[in-house]
Amino acid sequence: MLDPAPATRPALGLSARCTRALFSPWSRFSLLVAVLLAAATTMLLLKPQRLLSSGWPAQLSGGAAAVVLFGLAYGVCTVAFVPRPLLNLAAGALFGTQAGLAAALAGTVLGAGVSFGLGRVLGQDALRTLLRGRWMRAADGQLSRHGFRSMLALRLFPGVPFAAANYCAAVSRMGYPPFLVATGLGSIPNTAAYVVAGSEASSPTSPAFLAAMGFIVLTGLGAAVVAWRRRHRLGAE
Repeated sequence: MLDPAPATRPALGLSARCTRALFSPWSRFSLLVAVLLAAATTMLLLKPQRLLSSGWPAQLSGGAAAVVLFGLAYGVCTVAFVPRPLLNLAAGALFGTQAGLAAALAGTVLGAGVSFGLGRVLGQDALRTLLRGRWMRAADGQLSRHGFRSMLALRLFPGVPFAAANYCAAVSRMGYPPFLVATGLGSIPNTAAYVVAGSEASSPTSPAFLAAMGFIVLTGLGAAVVAWRRRHRLGAE
């Protein structure tokens, strides 16, 4: 007796093939790159650095509402790679130390959360296939197993770019809540220093301004020394 012919898998239709290609890991990663390039281009055209020279638009000023609006704008700007020191200085110059720090920290967490979500949804599946190097696998394992303390250290260390830390965490298996909490807590010292410097910029000889600038300079030098030592160590190995 002849065995029955094995069932053949039905061929996918055109719409099914297009859907699969559209939602493939590398298609989603391409969408992520396009979104980030569009956001960065928009920020270059809008020139948010003008906040330091021209101030907050008069029609948008209004106490707490202006602080909330600035925090939202801050978050969008960080996703578009606007440097956080610039935004922190603007927050202090526009709203003073307390309100400026609140707006800057809220914007920091918001921007980090949006970047993490974009990276996790659109980039994780594609980028995890590139984790072949020893150091990349070690970084991924550290963030995946010890997410909170690793991210807290990255935020406290000013030499690690904000966006790079966001997307490294997104590619890892780190959870969303520890990422956001560690970002908020770890960003306080450096953010506060820039906000104070911005709020006291009109009095460059005041103790608060000098202390803030001293903290910024010392942490920057410390980051440079640590980065140089790590590079020297990697070169020796």
